[in-house]
Amino acid sequence: MAACGLVAGYFLGCALAIQLAKNWLDQNAELVAAQDDASFAEGRNLLAGLKGSPSSFCSEAEIAHFRELVFRSDYLKDVGRIRGGKIECSATEGRLARPLGQFKSQSTQQDGTIAYSNLVPIRDASLKRAGLQLGTAYVVFGSHLPPRMGPIPLQLTVNMKDGANEQVAGEGQNESLISTTDGTGRSGETLYATRCSTLHQTCVMASTAVSDALKDEIVTIAGTTFVFGVFGTVIGVAFSFVYNRSRDLCQQLRRAISGDKIQLVYQPIVNLNSRKVVGAEALARWNDEDGNAVSPDIFIKIAEEHDFVGELTKKVLRLALRSFADTLRNHPDFRLSINVSGADLVDPNFLPMLDDTLKRAKVDAKSLVIEITERSTAENAVAMETIRELRRREHSVHIDDFGTGYSNLDKLLYLFADTIKIDKAFTRVIGTESVTVAILPQILAMAKSLNLDVVVEGVETEQQADYFSSVQQKIFAQGWLYGRPIAAEDFCRLLGGDSLRSAGVEVASTRPAAPSAIRRPRVA
Repeated sequence: MAACGLVAGYFLGCALAIQLAKNWLDQNAELVAAQDDASFAEGRNLLAGLKGSPSSFCSEAEIAHFRELVFRSDYLKDVGRIRGGKIECSATEGRLARPLGQFKSQSTQQDGTIAYSNLVPIRDASLKRAGLQLGTAYVVFGSHLPPRMGPIPLQLTVNMKDGANEQVAGEGQNESLISTTDGTGRSGETLYATRCSTLHQTCVMASTAVSDALKDEIVTIAGTTFVFGVFGTVIGVAFSFVYNRSRDLCQQLRRAISGDKIQLVYQPIVNLNSRKVVGAEALARWNDEDGNAVSPDIFIKIAEEHDFVGELTKKVLRLALRSFADTLRNHPDFRLSINVSGADLVDPNFLPMLDDTLKRAKVDAKSLVIEITERSTAENAVAMETIRELRRREHSVHIDDFGTGYSNLDKLLYLFADTIKIDKAFTRVIGTESVTVAILPQILAMAKSLNLDVVVEGVETEQQADYFSSVQQKIFAQGWLYGRPIAAEDFCRLLGGDSLRSAGVEVASTRPAAPSAIRRPRVA
């Protein structure tokens, strides 16, 4: 962008320099044309006075009178007598021994005035000018302009409307360039401006080379190049910022949601007593645009912080029901769990969206489990009322990650939840000397007293499974011991009767265990 700015600034500076040169040429052409008209008018008036001269033809008295007229005039260069295209006497030469010429006229006007473009009363090319003849009297007029009238070298040319042209100032005349129309223009490497007389058939053209125009405005060109270079740099930095912003995880996640880039995997939930698969939790997975896997903890938090977690929940719900609608209808006792954020619970559009999605999928509300975290409902009356409404609609409500939030007996009573999910932080300390193990019996006793079901997360070893199997209450388990998260197709094959191994699920724990110690759950 900086390079583009420099290039654009340079060309803009050149265009500006050329336009300034055209304006300057036009001003000069207009000035010369005005002087030309003034000299023409003065010459016409003088010719009218000479028509009835009392002195004899080319007498000394008449020549003296001619010289007085030239002296007093503003634009006249010579006055004299001409017959048959030959000058016989003039103010500059007096009476000629031999007539000078033959001069060829350019045009004749209605009143008999004859126009010349190249009268030379004496042999001095610098006096070659336009002239007029009326009767036998003639005048030569024009302003003798300097070759250089400003910062740019220019050429001044008088072009006759019949096609003839005559350079009157400047050097390096371009004889092929003839302009007889008012205005400015460019022909090849030449800039020009033309002003035509309103009194006679001449046009003044001022011209200069493009290279001279650019050279004169080098400061202007350098200035615009610098300014646009800076401007291009700023635009480039801004573009980079916008591009990087579009590449940040927030924008990538928005595009992933709208572009169906969110994927779901499903982890089995097993009844520890019967060893049957009774449900599954839908877990969202996402790879950023560079192909890197992003943790759900990260992208869900991003969606919550930027207020579009509802879009993510809607996407997950629709994908899950699209994959499991037939399974849920064919297995009435099977439950599919999805996670819902606190922002969803306070969103007035959440419940209508949930009902509409279930209706379209033809799935009963009791088949869909809503998982919420404790902290998502803390001190929020709207969220708690939404949970009560979910229970009235026969949804099962699970308190996820129980024990890591703001758990207390009073809150569980008000939440109307029917199941708590013990966080894996408590499961992983079983068999260790951690003081956290002492909290587990209290959590289980509290759940039993409130008649709540319990789902234990993060079960990875037989020791952990045996710990909860010995408890005399209804316990469900979820973890790598019973299956890693798998695609919907694999999970449906699992429910169709295949073993977890045949579905491609790793049933071994993270710690090596003997094959005989691996428990395979039965399919409900």
